[in-house]
Amino acid sequence: MSPSVLVIGASRGIGLELVRQHRAEGRAVLATARDDAGLARLRALGARALKLDVASPVSVSGLAWQIDGESFDTVWFCAGVYGPSTTGLQPPTLADFDRVMHTNVLGAMQVLPQLLDALAPQARVGLLSSRMGSIGRRSSPTGWLYRASKAALNSVVKDLSLALAGRALCVALHPGWVRTDMGGADADLDVARSAADLRATLAALTPADHGHFLNHDGRPLDW
Repeated sequence: MSPSVLVIGASRGIGLELVRQHRAEGRAVLATARDDAGLARLRALGARALKLDVASPVSVSGLAWQIDGESFDTVWFCAGVYGPSTTGLQPPTLADFDRVMHTNVLGAMQVLPQLLDALAPQARVGLLSSRMGSIGRRSSPTGWLYRASKAALNSVVKDLSLALAGRALCVALHPGWVRTDMGGADADLDVARSAADLRATLAALTPADHGHFLNHDGRPLDW
């Protein structure tokens, strides 16, 4: 079986665009979405579509057997939500905290271990983080719940890199401020440019990049 591409969280935005671009190159793609509308969009692009809600332990529990025998040389983890739009230290509700942390952090921690046996030798794994999760670059408390979740995801990426040492290359990636449902209409980048940059950056990874935090164009970012 030829190595293929896996996109986790591909129902919209950057994940969907990554599927579109990989399919345009003729790559075989397996992509996940949590609802029927998302699955339909993926199938329309010619991808194999798998229903998965990363925030649901029940949904995630069956992932390993559904990808048994697969060989992925490119893996994207794109699932994520922003949560409440805060400008200061407004305490999140328990429901908001659970939704953001379960999707952005717990989802990755539940999904990634199930992918290990399906990685082709020297596979490349990119997890969509955000510059908002950087502690070193932080200058505003805006969206502090989202920031906390992405800082936690960056920690997950670092641990994943230690577990994958010598087997695969993995990085945390900032996609830029992108014109998606999450980024809004005033964002700097269109989704096609962001996805193209991300793909080029992942393809160009070297062992020296393993376990690092990179901008969409490949520039290193402070943790």
